[in-house]
Amino acid sequence: MKKLLLATAVGALASGAAFAESHGSAAKIGIILGFTGPIESITPNMATSAEMAISEVNDSGNFMDGMMIEAVRADSTCVDAAAATAAAERLVTTDGVVGIMGADCSGVTGAILSNVAVANGVPMISPSATSPALSEAEDNGLFFRTAPSDARQGEVMAQVLADKGVTSVAVTYTNNDYGKGFADAFTAAFEATGGSVTATVPHEDGKADYSAEVGSLASAGGDALVVLGYADQGGKGMIQASLDTGAFDTFVMGDGMYSDALLADLGSGLDGSYGTLPGTEGEAAEKFAALAEAAGFDASSSYTRESYDAAALLILAMAKGGEATGAAIAANVMDVANAPGEPIMPGELGKALELIAAGTDIDYVGASNVELVGPGEAAGTYQEYEVMDGAYSTVGYR
Repeated sequence: MKKLLLATAVGALASGAAFAESHGSAAKIGIILGFTGPIESITPNMATSAEMAISEVNDSGNFMDGMMIEAVRADSTCVDAAAATAAAERLVTTDGVVGIMGADCSGVTGAILSNVAVANGVPMISPSATSPALSEAEDNGLFFRTAPSDARQGEVMAQVLADKGVTSVAVTYTNNDYGKGFADAFTAAFEATGGSVTATVPHEDGKADYSAEVGSLASAGGDALVVLGYADQGGKGMIQASLDTGAFDTFVMGDGMYSDALLADLGSGLDGSYGTLPGTEGEAAEKFAALAEAAGFDASSSYTRESYDAAALLILAMAKGGEATGAAIAANVMDVANAPGEPIMPGELGKALELIAAGTDIDYVGASNVELVGPGEAAGTYQEYEVMDGAYSTVGYR
């Protein structure tokens, strides 16, 4: 069953204390994201956002009587489970991290969780692994995510289409855990609204030619092509082939497709298309945007908010537990993330640490209005966007 009692994980988590002791005054956090691969244009801002939270804590001097946090990056590749597992093993065994911010894509996240995190008692908080299957993963209470499940995004996307009066679509998805889970969730939700999926065709990343896949989808027809893929590889290839052949001119895109690089590559070809990705509005989002601007990166980029929040939660959970260990993280993430307690906004991590040290409860709101439910994942809201004149425009939030 999901989220076994923490008592079953205590023995495995004991290694976290050894790591902290052996690495002196710095507690190390791994940041494992796909710096190469099909989302490589998205991950730099995700990493920068997580590291901004770490710098904020270090600048405050309020963590564990002045103990510093050190970030260690590793490449998940997004799609190569063996490479991701090897990278995560190095983070744990060589670098001695006590927790992991990541991974990003669902397949490699599951591989790292089962092969490295559980085996070594190292908690993970993913900012972007959204496969519904991860809700049921055997994790010994070690896996959390600040992004909501695609079970929810499928429903939101289906409602967007229904509200627009779209009654039939073709679907293509990247042939992995993320794409298949998202496609299944969307199809069920869209058909429940009375819509029709004319064809569902998976695609592989890294191909030079997607004309065969597009041909199959075009023969089935549909008012639009739903693209549940990655912006830097197969998803982009499917759209480009559709535009080149005139098969489709309107695209409905999932979160993995939201990228400035995609707009730069496809230009006006995306005008009139639209999509969804996790996002929020209000005071928390505005405060985070100001922090990001001061740090020199784009706050609207995919999963930057969730990355900041994932890193922050790792740190605050350690502080709540009174030790820089994996055991402290696993036991306290849900406590610091949720009410009751003093609300904590972006830029207030130093304040949060002071409150924790004083014995005061906190409720980490963070950049994405964090609320962890069920098996330790975000309840989540979604940004609905459209592309006009070669630029993204926010329609609203759901």
